[in-house]
Amino acid sequence: MLIGNYKQNYRSDEAILRSNRSKVWLLILFTLLIIFPFVGNNYHIYMGCLIGINIIAVTGINILTGYTGLISLGHAAFAGVGAYTVAWLSNNFGLPFYICLPIGGLVAAFAGLIVGIPSLRIKGLYLAIATLASQFILGFIFNEWDDVTGGGKGTSLGPAEIGGISLDTEFELYWLILAVMLISLFFARNLFRSRAGRAFIAVRDRDISAEVMGINLLWTKLSAFALSSFYAGMAGGLMAYFYKVVTPEQYTFGISIFILAAVVVGGMGSILGGILGAIFMTLIPELLGDLSQLFGPDAIALLSPAKEVIFGVLIVGFLIFEPRGLAEIWRRIKRSYEIWPFRT
Repeated sequence: MLIGNYKQNYRSDEAILRSNRSKVWLLILFTLLIIFPFVGNNYHIYMGCLIGINIIAVTGINILTGYTGLISLGHAAFAGVGAYTVAWLSNNFGLPFYICLPIGGLVAAFAGLIVGIPSLRIKGLYLAIATLASQFILGFIFNEWDDVTGGGKGTSLGPAEIGGISLDTEFELYWLILAVMLISLFFARNLFRSRAGRAFIAVRDRDISAEVMGINLLWTKLSAFALSSFYAGMAGGLMAYFYKVVTPEQYTFGISIFILAAVVVGGMGSILGGILGAIFMTLIPELLGDLSQLFGPDAIALLSPAKEVIFGVLIVGFLIFEPRGLAEIWRRIKRSYEIWPFRT
């Protein structure tokens, strides 16, 4: 029975996997991710790809909001910047995806850097309004800059390629999305064990005290915005390759709220929370749709308009009954298992 984690050196304290049990569970999870596309049908693989992209985007907003305490209502716009950059580079220069994707992330990071400048003087609701303004400004650019974005009709692009092999199907794109997702999560997990990551957390907890301790607020806040936007740009680029079309409707204010809600539901300030929140928010609309079909045409007519209401009620329920999100529920279950048959 595990009753505590007692570290005797810095190496064990900084380890990502702190027990043999964690290593076994991670190996099992990795094996399941490898097996999944071989046993699932096209719809399952499609949903797996969509969940992977959403996990990257939600991890990005979690870095900014969950770990640094800066609210952004324009995350979808930065994903759009990455998507349009990837499409433009691919169509005009024929660059491969492994060049287009990082550049799309960097362009989105630059946009986030500019939007993050007001965070040096304002925070809270005022910062949220400033980022909301960026959402509408970038949305206007997506609709009106016809030469680059294709205007309201959007733009299309070819499939991602590796060594002349086109990643044209969901099965092939699954491996690309999985690789980018795992690298993104590994980097984020390690980030908050570094000096920069701990500076993010210090700014979140008390920015004035962090500045007194010698943390550069300018560098820290702008870095958080840039890194969060980079993740969004990478997610947007993957979305562009996934759908092979980029339109302004894919990156609206509603999508920004969806991503932010995923962090709240999953648990802010937790990498696991971002993963669970992205999975929950992606699957719930699909499950509600399947549930309505299960009870026949009358249920479809009744539940289809009510899906958004049910969706909102679930989010409010989490805020009321478990504000720390799904990650806290999982920690409680794990803790109960570790100390069974005793109670906490």
